[in-house]
Amino acid sequence: MTRGVRGATTVLENKENQLIMNTKILIEEMVAKNNIQPSDISHVFISVTEDLNAGFPSKALRKIPGWTYVPVMCMREIDVPGSLQACIRVMMVVNTNEDQQNIQHIYHNKATKLRPDLLSKRGE
Repeated sequence: MTRGVRGATTVLENKENQLIMNTKILIEEMVAKNNIQPSDISHVFISVTEDLNAGFPSKALRKIPGWTYVPVMCMREIDVPGSLQACIRVMMVVNTNEDQQNIQHIYHNKATKLRPDLLSKRGE
């Protein structure tokens, strides 16, 4: 079965090192909390808000050992008025035997506003 694992984070400034560092921290927690190995990953989509253009957050994956062959694509998030800015969103598609309700979606920094319903189910 394939399942989507969601994650999102924000950065303080539009700087390449922040985009890469925050994405790497997010991805590492997503895989740790969901017991994911690189060979279990079908692909990863990463979107950024319009205000983030200093670099590719996908470079973060290449800094993680064993991730050389994981397909990844970056894209721009829809620019909805009033939406969260400076945000990096991740959709990781993985092969897993976990039931959908057991997948742990990870939200950092100001991105916790995106899915408070998921955070409260885990007691965070």
